[in-house]
Amino acid sequence: MHLERYAELSTRGLRGSISPVVIEERPLNVAQLDVFSRLMMDRIIFLGVGVDDYVANVIQAQLLFLQSVDPKRDIQMYINSPGGSVIAGLGIYDTMQFVSPDIATICTSMAASMGAVLLSSGTKGKRSALPHSRVMIHQTTGASQGQLSDMEITYKLFKDLQEALYRIL
Repeated sequence: MHLERYAELSTRGLRGSISPVVIEERPLNVAQLDVFSRLMMDRIIFLGVGVDDYVANVIQAQLLFLQSVDPKRDIQMYINSPGGSVIAGLGIYDTMQFVSPDIATICTSMAASMGAVLLSSGTKGKRSALPHSRVMIHQTTGASQGQLSDMEITYKLFKDLQEALYRIL
């Protein structure tokens, strides 16, 4: 089978992302895992996309799963993210604070916006960035239109989110 065809088949349905496959030989069999599942076996979580509700649910589930497997062993979280939804990101942050294992956070290329907040949310003394990484923090942004009362509610939400981020950072 041509490599292009294999790549097409092995990445079908993955939200436009590429998920390489790892072949792992074991004494009695051979297992085929996507690379992210294999990293999970070593207690490594990789956040390599923008933060949205779907991504936040996956990261939170990974954190809870790793805690259930061994609540004392550290978790490593590699971050290369342009940021994204503050509300979804705060769900990840809350779960990071909730689980008992220490979480080492490592920026591999970019941690911007919510990605930077998550990078700074690792266990103290276990936060780092690779030499050519970039970290960027900014105020929350958003837009509102409609009735003045609705815009005031939206403004209060953004103000509350901004204050929550200030407390975290």
